[in-house]
Amino acid sequence: MVNKIVNKFNELNQKYWKIAAALTIVVVILLGYGLRYIFTHESTDDAFIEGDVTVISPKISGHIEFVYINDNQAVKAGELLCDIDGRDYQTSYNLAEAELAAAVAEERQAAQDVQRYQKLLVSKDISQQQYDKAFLRLNTDMSQVKAAQARLEQARLNLSYTKILAPADGVVARKAVEPGMFVEQGQALMAVVLPGRWVIANLKETQMTHIHPGLKVTIRVDAYPGVVFHGHVDSVQQGTGSRFSLLPAENATGNYIKVVQRVPVKIVFDGRPDPKKPLELGMSVVPTIKLE
Repeated sequence: MVNKIVNKFNELNQKYWKIAAALTIVVVILLGYGLRYIFTHESTDDAFIEGDVTVISPKISGHIEFVYINDNQAVKAGELLCDIDGRDYQTSYNLAEAELAAAVAEERQAAQDVQRYQKLLVSKDISQQQYDKAFLRLNTDMSQVKAAQARLEQARLNLSYTKILAPADGVVARKAVEPGMFVEQGQALMAVVLPGRWVIANLKETQMTHIHPGLKVTIRVDAYPGVVFHGHVDSVQQGTGSRFSLLPAENATGNYIKVVQRVPVKIVFDGRPDPKKPLELGMSVVPTIKLE
């Protein structure tokens, strides 16, 4: 009876040792894979979706007459966004046009006088001084014509600026204009978010040892759990984020404390974006860069 119990215990002991050995091997393999992954990948959660934003502002001042768009509306390049009341600018254009016509008439008259004076000078019926005065008048009138042409062109441009157009395809954001408002030159009326998207990943400087353009990247967006986007490193900013901040740190004061700096890395997406999963500016992402 004792021998049976001992044999049974030995069998169980051997079985448990085999299980323990198998588990140890699995743990070692997983640990090795994990260490290999750590040393061959760099990742950060300090990363966001970026894109181009064009701020729309008028080149002239005036009252807004019509607004043709709404917030978050898609627009095409050249599409009319809003109108500035152009009556004053139309009047200025008409006046400049009339001034040009008068200047051209004066120039023609001066040219005819020079031709007549030239014949009279040959026949000695006028003096050289009279001819020179006529020629000077012609040159002055020619200059007046050029000045009038420039004023007309400026008036034409100002009139065209009353039509505010979309500079490119995109989506309207931050609309801050309504009919009847008086707007100044350069005032922000709205923004147009352009279609392009990329990721700015702020990596620690200690992570930058093997980062270079062309590395493959997997991108996870917080807004779409379980979805993996693919991309690659496009470029690395030639300076840390703090170096290009509005008030760069001044370290020559004697109170220096070393802080790990972050370097912005631009990551672009591979392929076309999925319209069912729009990537909005500022969304949080977690990129993982595979080191070669």
